[in-house]
Amino acid sequence: MRKIQIGIMGSAADLKYSDETLKFAKNLGELIAKSGNILVYGAEKEYSSLSTEAAKAASKNGGITVGIAGGKDKSIYGKFRPTILINSGLEIGGGREFNLVLSCDVIIAISGGSGTLTEMAIAYQANIPIITIDKFGGWASKMSNNYFDERKRLKCISASTEEEALEKAIKEGVKKYENTKC
Repeated sequence: MRKIQIGIMGSAADLKYSDETLKFAKNLGELIAKSGNILVYGAEKEYSSLSTEAAKAASKNGGITVGIAGGKDKSIYGKFRPTILINSGLEIGGGREFNLVLSCDVIIAISGGSGTLTEMAIAYQANIPIITIDKFGGWASKMSNNYFDERKRLKCISASTEEEALEKAIKEGVKKYENTKC
């Protein structure tokens, strides 16, 4: 069976997330690696993020990570390098998010500011399932168990633990993949 491409979307370091939120992201990255699926994230140029920390943990546990970077050069923040780095040629907040989200079978949102909200909205428009972590605030908590609009096409699926988030992501990712015409 094809590996599920699980996107991790979440707060950048400038939003000053808690140590508990950081630990959650790292644990989730480790679980994704151990599940044999692929972690997709936005490879930042200026600072770390919950997504980057999840990718680092996945990599340390033998997982495949795909970083979608803005711009044309291969420079990203810090010393960590994903298994695969894809340059979108587009800037953050100016299109990179489309490439990032459309590369995923499902996304998991942890906390998050305006960038995470943008990524969630793109997933909604593209009918990509959205798992939201309901306990760390940000847009993920605000959208848990809610729809983006009155069309009610896709409800954000709430999760509280790393295990629950991964289980729901795999279930929804498999369902999304099986319903895709190849």
